Amino acid sequence: MLKKFALIVAGGSGNRMNQTVPKQFLELSGKPILMHTIEAFQGFDPTIEFILVLPEDQFDYWKELCSRHKFGIPHQLAAGGSVRFDSVKNGLNAIQEDGIVFIHDGVRPFVSDQTLQNCLNGTLEKGNALPVVPVTESVRFIENETSRAVDRSKYFLVQTPQTFKVSVIKAAYNQPYSEWFTDDASVLENSGTPINTVVGNRENIKITYPEDLIQAEAFLSSKL
Repeated sequence: MLKKFALIVAGGSGNRMNQTVPKQFLELSGKPILMHTIEAFQGFDPTIEFILVLPEDQFDYWKELCSRHKFGIPHQLAAGGSVRFDSVKNGLNAIQEDGIVFIHDGVRPFVSDQTLQNCLNGTLEKGNALPVVPVTESVRFIENETSRAVDRSKYFLVQTPQTFKVSVIKAAYNQPYSEWFTDDASVLENSGTPINTVVGNRENIKITYPEDLIQAEAFLSSKL
Protein backbone atom coordinates (compact mmCIF):
# COMPACT_ATOMS: atom_id res chain seq x y z
CA MET A 1 0.00 0.00 0.00
CA LEU A 2 1.35 3.40 -0.99
CA LYS A 3 2.27 5.51 2.04
CA LYS A 4 1.00 9.08 2.10
CA PHE A 5 2.41 11.84 4.27
CA ALA A 6 1.24 15.39 4.96
CA LEU A 7 4.12 17.67 5.88
CA ILE A 8 2.43 20.72 7.39
CA VAL A 9 4.74 23.75 7.66
CA ALA A 10 3.70 26.30 10.27
CA GLY A 11 6.57 28.60 11.08
CA GLY A 12 4.71 31.91 10.95
CA SER A 13 4.58 34.74 13.45
CA GLY A 14 1.79 37.17 14.22
CA ASN A 15 3.52 40.23 12.76
CA ARG A 16 1.43 40.79 9.63
CA MET A 17 -1.71 39.91 11.60
CA ASN A 18 -0.79 42.56 14.18
CA GLN A 19 -1.07 39.81 16.78
CA THR A 20 1.29 38.49 19.45
CA VAL A 21 0.00 34.94 18.83
CA PRO A 22 1.51 33.20 15.76
CA LYS A 23 -1.08 33.14 12.98
CA GLN A 24 -1.31 29.33 12.84
CA PHE A 25 -2.61 29.37 16.42
CA LEU A 26 -5.25 32.08 15.91
CA GLU A 27 -8.74 30.73 16.39
CA LEU A 28 -11.16 30.21 13.54
CA SER A 29 -14.66 29.43 14.81
CA GLY A 30 -13.25 28.55 18.22
CA LYS A 31 -10.36 26.34 17.08
CA PRO A 32 -6.78 27.11 15.98
CA ILE A 33 -6.33 27.47 12.22
CA LEU A 34 -3.70 24.73 12.24
CA MET A 35 -6.18 22.17 13.56
CA HIS A 36 -8.62 22.97 10.75
CA THR A 37 -5.78 22.43 8.27
CA ILE A 38 -4.83 19.02 9.64
CA GLU A 39 -8.48 17.96 9.75
CA ALA A 40 -8.87 18.82 6.04
CA PHE A 41 -6.23 16.21 5.18
CA GLN A 42 -7.55 13.58 7.55
CA GLY A 43 -11.02 14.05 6.11
CA PHE A 44 -9.62 13.35 2.66
CA ASP A 45 -7.70 10.22 3.71
CA PRO A 46 -7.60 8.97 7.33
CA THR A 47 -4.46 6.93 6.57
CA ILE A 48 -2.28 9.98 5.92
CA GLU A 49 0.62 10.32 8.36
CA PHE A 50 1.31 13.84 9.63
CA ILE A 51 4.58 15.64 10.21
CA LEU A 52 4.03 19.08 11.70
CA VAL A 53 6.92 21.55 11.45
CA LEU A 54 6.89 24.25 14.13
CA PRO A 55 9.54 26.47 15.71
CA GLU A 56 10.90 24.40 18.57
CA ASP A 57 10.00 27.05 21.13
CA GLN A 58 6.32 26.62 20.14
CA PHE A 59 6.16 22.86 20.83
CA ASP A 60 4.92 23.18 24.40
CA TYR A 61 2.30 25.77 23.48
CA TRP A 62 1.01 23.56 20.66
CA LYS A 63 0.76 20.58 23.00
CA GLU A 64 -1.18 22.74 25.44
CA LEU A 65 -3.58 23.77 22.65
CA CYS A 66 -4.06 20.12 21.66
CA SER A 67 -4.97 19.27 25.25
CA ARG A 68 -7.29 22.25 25.60
CA HIS A 69 -9.16 21.48 22.37
CA LYS A 70 -9.04 17.69 22.82
CA PHE A 71 -7.25 17.42 19.46
CA GLY A 72 -6.30 13.78 19.03
CA ILE A 73 -5.15 13.36 15.42
CA PRO A 74 -1.74 11.63 15.66
CA HIS A 75 1.20 13.63 14.34
CA GLN A 76 4.96 13.91 14.65
CA LEU A 77 6.65 17.23 15.45
CA ALA A 78 9.74 18.47 13.63
CA ALA A 79 11.69 21.62 14.45
CA GLY A 80 11.52 24.53 12.05
CA GLY A 81 14.64 26.21 10.68
CA SER A 82 15.69 29.79 10.10
CA VAL A 83 14.11 29.78 6.60
CA ARG A 84 11.32 27.70 5.06
CA PHE A 85 13.83 25.65 3.07
CA ASP A 86 15.40 24.39 6.31
CA SER A 87 11.99 23.77 7.89
CA VAL A 88 10.82 21.60 5.00
CA LYS A 89 14.14 19.75 4.92
CA ASN A 90 13.83 18.97 8.64
CA GLY A 91 10.30 17.69 8.07
CA LEU A 92 11.38 15.52 5.15
CA ASN A 93 14.17 14.04 7.27
CA ALA A 94 11.49 12.78 9.66
CA ILE A 95 10.01 10.61 6.87
CA GLN A 96 11.76 7.25 6.81
CA GLU A 97 9.80 5.55 4.01
CA ASP A 98 9.13 6.29 0.38
CA GLY A 99 5.66 7.27 -0.79
CA ILE A 100 3.81 10.49 -1.60
CA VAL A 101 4.26 13.66 0.46
CA PHE A 102 1.90 16.64 0.44
CA ILE A 103 3.85 19.74 1.58
CA HIS A 104 1.31 22.26 2.79
CA ASP A 105 1.14 25.67 4.45
CA GLY A 106 -0.30 25.35 7.95
CA VAL A 107 -2.47 28.43 7.41
CA ARG A 108 -4.33 27.10 4.37
CA PRO A 109 -7.25 25.34 6.11
CA PHE A 110 -9.61 25.24 3.11
CA VAL A 111 -7.84 22.95 0.68
CA SER A 112 -10.58 20.87 -0.92
CA ASP A 113 -10.81 17.10 -1.33
CA GLN A 114 -10.81 17.65 -5.09
CA THR A 115 -7.55 19.63 -4.96
CA LEU A 116 -5.96 16.92 -2.83
CA GLN A 117 -7.15 14.27 -5.28
CA ASN A 118 -5.80 16.32 -8.20
CA CYS A 119 -2.43 16.56 -6.45
CA LEU A 120 -2.35 12.84 -5.70
CA ASN A 121 -3.33 11.87 -9.25
CA GLY A 122 -0.84 14.30 -10.78
CA THR A 123 2.00 12.95 -8.66
CA LEU A 124 1.17 9.34 -9.42
CA GLU A 125 1.09 10.12 -13.14
CA LYS A 126 3.96 12.62 -13.50
CA GLY A 127 5.98 12.54 -10.28
CA ASN A 128 4.88 15.89 -8.83
CA ALA A 129 1.89 18.22 -8.71
CA LEU A 130 1.59 21.95 -8.13
CA PRO A 131 -1.95 23.27 -7.52
CA VAL A 132 -2.66 26.58 -9.24
CA VAL A 133 -5.60 28.87 -9.98
CA PRO A 134 -5.88 31.38 -12.85
CA VAL A 135 -5.23 35.08 -12.30
CA THR A 136 -8.53 36.93 -12.69
CA GLU A 137 -7.36 40.55 -12.39
CA SER A 138 -5.38 42.60 -14.88
CA VAL A 139 -1.62 42.19 -14.53
CA ARG A 140 1.18 44.64 -15.30
CA PHE A 141 4.92 44.03 -15.46
CA ILE A 142 6.83 46.83 -13.72
CA GLU A 143 10.53 47.43 -14.31
CA ASN A 144 12.44 50.53 -13.27
CA GLU A 145 9.99 53.39 -13.88
CA THR A 146 7.92 51.82 -16.66
CA SER A 147 5.12 49.25 -16.76
CA ARG A 148 3.35 47.26 -19.44
CA ALA A 149 0.28 45.07 -19.62
CA VAL A 150 0.81 41.32 -19.87
CA ASP A 151 -1.45 38.48 -20.92
CA ARG A 152 -2.97 37.29 -17.66
CA SER A 153 -4.07 34.00 -19.24
CA LYS A 154 -0.42 32.90 -19.06
CA TYR A 155 -0.13 33.54 -15.30
CA PHE A 156 -1.37 31.47 -12.38
CA LEU A 157 -1.37 31.78 -8.60
CA VAL A 158 0.48 28.97 -6.85
CA GLN A 159 -1.02 27.14 -3.88
CA THR A 160 -0.15 24.19 -1.68
CA PRO A 161 -0.04 21.24 -1.08
CA GLN A 162 2.86 20.90 -3.48
CA THR A 163 3.04 17.15 -3.84
CA PHE A 164 5.94 14.85 -4.66
CA LYS A 165 7.35 11.38 -4.48
CA VAL A 166 9.25 11.36 -1.18
CA SER A 167 12.54 10.12 -2.62
CA VAL A 168 12.53 12.73 -5.40
CA ILE A 169 11.88 15.78 -3.23
CA LYS A 170 14.31 14.57 -0.56
CA ALA A 171 17.04 14.38 -3.19
CA ALA A 172 16.20 17.90 -4.42
CA TYR A 173 16.49 19.27 -0.88
CA ASN A 174 20.07 18.01 -0.68
CA GLN A 175 21.19 20.90 -2.90
CA PRO A 176 22.45 24.15 -1.29
CA TYR A 177 19.88 26.78 -0.34
CA SER A 178 19.22 29.64 -2.73
CA GLU A 179 17.19 32.81 -2.16
CA TRP A 180 15.44 31.95 -5.42
CA PHE A 181 13.70 29.04 -3.68
CA THR A 182 10.29 30.52 -2.90
CA ASP A 183 8.53 27.17 -2.59
CA ASP A 184 9.11 23.43 -2.90
CA ALA A 185 8.43 23.36 -6.64
CA SER A 186 11.23 25.87 -7.25
CA VAL A 187 13.62 23.63 -5.30
CA LEU A 188 12.73 20.62 -7.45
CA GLU A 189 12.72 22.65 -10.66
CA ASN A 190 16.27 23.88 -9.93
CA SER A 191 17.42 20.26 -9.86
CA GLY A 192 16.26 19.89 -13.46
CA THR A 193 12.81 18.32 -13.01
CA PRO A 194 9.81 19.78 -14.92
CA ILE A 195 6.88 20.85 -12.72
CA ASN A 196 3.38 19.52 -13.36
CA THR A 197 0.47 21.84 -12.54
CA VAL A 198 -3.02 20.75 -11.48
CA VAL A 199 -6.22 22.63 -10.69
CA GLY A 200 -6.44 24.11 -7.18
CA ASN A 201 -9.44 25.68 -5.44
CA ARG A 202 -10.15 29.37 -4.89
CA GLU A 203 -11.03 28.91 -1.21
CA ASN A 204 -7.55 27.54 -0.53
CA ILE A 205 -6.30 30.93 0.67
CA LYS A 206 -3.21 31.49 2.79
CA ILE A 207 -4.33 33.32 5.94
CA THR A 208 -1.75 36.08 6.31
CA TYR A 209 -3.52 39.38 7.00
CA PRO A 210 -6.46 40.35 9.26
CA GLU A 211 -8.81 40.60 6.27
CA ASP A 212 -7.94 37.00 5.37
CA LEU A 213 -9.27 35.87 8.72
CA ILE A 214 -12.59 37.60 8.00
CA GLN A 215 -12.77 35.83 4.64
CA ALA A 216 -11.90 32.53 6.31
CA GLU A 217 -14.75 32.88 8.81
CA ALA A 218 -17.10 33.45 5.87
CA PHE A 219 -15.81 30.33 4.10
CA LEU A 220 -16.27 28.27 7.24
CA SER A 221 -19.77 29.60 7.88
CA SER A 222 -20.79 28.67 4.33
CA LYS A 223 -19.70 25.06 4.97
CA LEU A 224 -21.71 24.66 8.20
